[in-house]
Amino acid sequence: MTDLQPKLLPTTVIGSHATPSWLWTAIDEMDKGNYGPTDTKETFDDAVNMAILDQERAGVDIISDGEMRRWYFVQSFYKRMTGIVEEPPLRTVGLYGYDSPQRYRATEKITIPEGLGIVEEYLYAKAHTDKPIKVTCPGPLTLTMHIRPGEGYKSRLDLAWDVAQVINAELKALEEAGADFIQLDEPSFAIIPGELNEWVSLYNSTVEGIDAKLALHVCFGNLASRPRGKRDYGWMFPALLETKTDQLVLEFANREMKEADLWGDAGDDRELGAGVVDVKSFYVEKPEDVAERIRMLLKTVEPEKLYISPDCGFFQLPRWITYLKLQALVAGTKIVRQELEG
Repeated sequence: MTDLQPKLLPTTVIGSHATPSWLWTAIDEMDKGNYGPTDTKETFDDAVNMAILDQERAGVDIISDGEMRRWYFVQSFYKRMTGIVEEPPLRTVGLYGYDSPQRYRATEKITIPEGLGIVEEYLYAKAHTDKPIKVTCPGPLTLTMHIRPGEGYKSRLDLAWDVAQVINAELKALEEAGADFIQLDEPSFAIIPGELNEWVSLYNSTVEGIDAKLALHVCFGNLASRPRGKRDYGWMFPALLETKTDQLVLEFANREMKEADLWGDAGDDRELGAGVVDVKSFYVEKPEDVAERIRMLLKTVEPEKLYISPDCGFFQLPRWITYLKLQALVAGTKIVRQELEG
């Protein structure tokens, strides 16, 4: 990891940045066929540049590309897959929720012939910032969340094991391209309870042979700023400690710091990435709010092992409030860092 990050309490993000109003409009035009390939590339390049600039100006230590080329976390990846067909959404009336997204069904063994495109995302971001970069990738269980097994697969897990091989190849290509910090996102660990040991094995297979610093983000869902899973981590331990990861990234702020002492009771000597900014709320944290949350965590976590982040990605929030929350994250962390450094 580059020396540009502080030694104590590095600040980072989970992955996604807010979508500005002009990008929503542009995507509508793309869907209508009104943008050519150059128009589309230019638009998404501009969106990544904006996300990088916002994070740099806010003072975040380790940034992402904002996941600006992706749509609703995983939906854009399905366009890269063969062997799936669209199915009607379960619900099309009323507020958008977990039963509203586009669904798919496997018609044969799924392939992703040109990969997930995350290497290209990383190379663009790397060329446009001097900041350390964390690369994010959905885990195999989460990447298959909207695909029904259909033909060729016995279950969603069977399908996920296939996809794990594709992700593993993508991670190896990322590492070869220079990525030294990679985070896999698996909210499905919490959303679909019951087979945690199998999920741990699935995750470990996905990261097999990867030497880069690895983080595993487990949250409770954030579609339309609403969770989906039961908001407790305790039941996942000690199984989560069997994952081959250097850092576990968990959310605390939107649960009013519930389980803030969890790491002291159930954790080990790896790093904890702690969410101390609530991305499900329009309340803009004051720096002292963030500092107080960090102090609570430091009662049971060594400062050298603690990374500071929002609870989840910012995709579901407007850009203006996202920037204010990033500023608060950085300012609050500086307060505690100064206290620790004397």
